[in-house]
Amino acid sequence: QVQLVESGGGLVQAGGSLRLSCAASGRTFSHYAMGWFRQAPGKEREFVAAITWNAGNTKYADSVKGRFTISRDNAKNTVYLQMNSLKPEDTAVYYCAARYSSSWYLGVSPNEYEYWGQGTQVTVSS
Repeated sequence: QVQLVESGGGLVQAGGSLRLSCAASGRTFSHYAMGWFRQAPGKEREFVAAITWNAGNTKYADSVKGRFTISRDNAKNTVYLQMNSLKPEDTAVYYCAARYSSSWYLGVSPNEYEYWGQGTQVTVSS
């Protein structure tokens, strides 16, 4: 089992920045690819960003490319999502997820991830 706890969400004005953190425990963090997803009210959960176990490969949704940056610190068992130039359409509950993988492949479907955090709310006001 892997336990994931997100933090760092909040209310921010459009154009502002937030950094989300996801702390992992329970298994060897460096054995897992990590992803960030988000879900707005009435919408399906969607892929935001992902990073391989060694941070050698990253992937982003087109909607956040150039504004968001995913990173990880395996010594701290933590993955981050730096979000800049936030827009009202970024408003959602943000979830981190873990997928056991030592490959370069990064999944974009929620079904490809085994463990999930409880989510943190991000609200961007216009």
